[in-house]
Amino acid sequence: MSMLTLARKSVWNRRSTAALVVLSIALSVVLLLGVERLRTDARASFTDTLSGTDLIVGARGSAVNLLLYSVFRIGDATNNVSWRSYLALAARPEVAWTVPLSLGDSHRGFRVLGTEVSYFEHYRHAGGTPLRFAAGAVFDDVFDAVLGADVARRYGYTVGDTLTLAHGAGKASFAEHADKPFVVRGILAPTGTPVDRTVHVGLRGIEAIHADWFAGGPVPGLRLSAAEVRARALTPKSVTAVMVGLKSKTQLFNVQRAINEFSDEPLMAILPALTTQQLWDLLAVGEHVLLGVAALVVVCGLLAMMTALMTGLNERRREMAILRALGARYVQIFGLVLGEALLLTVAGIGLGLLLLQALLLLVLPLLNARVGLSIAGWPPSWHELTLLGAVLLAGFIAGLVPALRVYRYSLADGLTIKL
Repeated sequence: MSMLTLARKSVWNRRSTAALVVLSIALSVVLLLGVERLRTDARASFTDTLSGTDLIVGARGSAVNLLLYSVFRIGDATNNVSWRSYLALAARPEVAWTVPLSLGDSHRGFRVLGTEVSYFEHYRHAGGTPLRFAAGAVFDDVFDAVLGADVARRYGYTVGDTLTLAHGAGKASFAEHADKPFVVRGILAPTGTPVDRTVHVGLRGIEAIHADWFAGGPVPGLRLSAAEVRARALTPKSVTAVMVGLKSKTQLFNVQRAINEFSDEPLMAILPALTTQQLWDLLAVGEHVLLGVAALVVVCGLLAMMTALMTGLNERRREMAILRALGARYVQIFGLVLGEALLLTVAGIGLGLLLLQALLLLVLPLLNARVGLSIAGWPPSWHELTLLGAVLLAGFIAGLVPALRVYRYSLADGLTIKL
């Protein structure tokens, strides 16, 4: 009988203890791979949110904050960009296209973005993929709206339905624009980005719902109907941010410097890719801490396996002596204990992979719906396979300690009865 077969039968004979050891290793593998996959896929998801945009322009302040509220719909702007400055920016000879963005309203917890039709033409994600419509088309009326996929799915909206916008970005609002409802004109296909959780309306629509408002509230005694509002020019006074595409990449830093030195008002231009990298640099410490904690949990699981094997050695000394009496060599006894450690480690890794896939199937829809984060399922990446190889190597090293101890046992010691 080979030592591997004997090791398998030996583990099965102590299956209760072995099951606990395998479970502890499996849970540590789930934590290690889960943290690593969340870290890498979150970074990839953030990076793929926006592509093809050369600059994002907003009020002067934090570059990371500008990126968060303009692209990821997180947080709020410290100030706006005046419409006059936007027109001056759009008129620059180096600029190929601009997309104004106006934030500040919401619909049942989802952010509302005021923009122009050019948004659907120039917005790119996932390496240059354009936005596609699952139903309907772009807005062409003041009170038209285009919904992201998550918004439509969450509340069951279809083309032709009506909805009401609310003032402010909170989930609950007591200041709704109920007198000026919007009609769903189109529904976008899923993108895995914050676009899915956004209600898109025209800039004129944003101005229309605030035509009889002042300083964040309705003007007392002034009530304009939708028809009265339509008759107005509805030219925006300001926008929150501007996406900019240039005719030539060689002009990138020249245009950025010119915007940062804009004399009419304090503006700031950021490079989305560079600022995203800065964001991850800020989060790098937290990433490393999480990964370190996960690695420590794996070490604890392997130490539990080593402890179980070491504890059982005193009870198995007679068993080892009998094997020696039957002709087993020291190296075979050594291989038996080491084989048990490897079997437990491999079983723990296999169970951990199964548990991770089951967990991803359960939480992926929730992560996608709540935060727009898309995490890959099967198969594991090469980096994850490297981590699993490191776990297997650590299991091998942990098995060396009890195996070396068995190696030192002598036949006489094993057969001696101590009173």
